[in-house]
Amino acid sequence: MLKRRKPKKHNYAFIDSQNLNLGVQRVGWKMDWKKLRVYLKEKYDVEVAYMFIGYLPENENLYTQMHDAGYLVALKPTLEMFTDPEEDKKEDRPPTKGNVDAELVMFVMKEMPNYNKAIIISGDGDFYSLIEYLKERKKLLKIMTPNWKYSTLLKPFEDYIVRIDTLRKELAYRSYSKKKKSKTGQKNKKADNSKHK
Repeated sequence: MLKRRKPKKHNYAFIDSQNLNLGVQRVGWKMDWKKLRVYLKEKYDVEVAYMFIGYLPENENLYTQMHDAGYLVALKPTLEMFTDPEEDKKEDRPPTKGNVDAELVMFVMKEMPNYNKAIIISGDGDFYSLIEYLKERKKLLKIMTPNWKYSTLLKPFEDYIVRIDTLRKELAYRSYSKKKKSKTGQKNKKADNSKHK
């Protein structure tokens, strides 16, 4: 009898969205989330990409955009969901922090039978134990950090680290409307110069 081949397992990515977003902005650019999803698929055979985000009601459109771009969005409840709206108006209110560490770890462990290897996208040292465990199980593919300022706790895993700031050309968001304006502006300048000749 012919043995049935087991279906090939693909790789999964687990993304700490706040760490990635802020880390990229700190080095002066904005992430194009669609490009990142395509890059993960084409470069690392990522079939499923989990995006972990702290939930804010006013960001519903963002969550929809992420889903449409191909991410599985895992929302973490924040204190914003349970506070008095009047409290939100206070100027001294601290910014909302959507700490998604526990959720990310839980999903990595829960999904482990379903993927070949995992990519952790974060520069946060809180994931040290998780990354060490993945490495021991030969389940770690890459650690993608937003920039060079990642936690020193991740230094032992430097062979696995890919710095996203080095991928700016491939992954940066570009406003095409600005490009069009600059081009039309250049054309107008040339037209004005030709008139004066």
